[in-house]
Amino acid sequence: MQTFSEQLPIVLHSLNIGFLQTLKLFFVTLIGALPLGLLISLGTGSKITPLRITLKIFIWIIRGTPLMIQLLIIYYFPGLVLKNAIWGGDEAGRFAASAVAFIINYACYFSEIFRGGISSIPIGQDEAGLVLGMSKSQIFFKVKLLQMIKRIVPPMSNEILTLVKDTSLARIIALQEVIWAGQAFMKGSQGISGAIWPLFFTAIYYLICNGLLTLLLGGLEKKLEYFR
Repeated sequence: MQTFSEQLPIVLHSLNIGFLQTLKLFFVTLIGALPLGLLISLGTGSKITPLRITLKIFIWIIRGTPLMIQLLIIYYFPGLVLKNAIWGGDEAGRFAASAVAFIINYACYFSEIFRGGISSIPIGQDEAGLVLGMSKSQIFFKVKLLQMIKRIVPPMSNEILTLVKDTSLARIIALQEVIWAGQAFMKGSQGISGAIWPLFFTAIYYLICNGLLTLLLGGLEKKLEYFR
């Protein structure tokens, strides 16, 4: 039986690989969900009634159901119901399905934060911009956007930190993220079985990642102080 000192490098190597997958899913989700969330928030404020109602119902469904269930539906529904396994059965397919589910889910949450930030800007700024001959798009991007960002950084930071931990849900469709890698040593992996400590060790990865993100987001919030 291997000693702890012999197991440690094996476990760390596996956890490092799993954590890279976790980080990849995290960044892909942010890159996709932030712009999509902004578009959805603008759509919910649209004067086109069918679009506005449809988006609000969609947001209600996504926010009202567990992300785990959404992952299962997105990954298994095409193959089981439509008989078209679009994701395939490999790791790349599981990652793609996870990314789609996470982007849709977090875009809906981000859209509500964006909506709150946009609505918090005084209407007088729109009127002043129109008087100066600016278009509505110019008013939004040149006048309101940076002010909105200042106001949404705290709630957005909370969602981003939650996203880091939520990536662990992707193991429900066997995506080999860091917790999946840690849990594998309980069942048997690379000559190690019945070891629970690697699973607990994954918490350190999350703590370090969220600690760094907290510092970065805190720094961003301080840089936006001049928008008070």
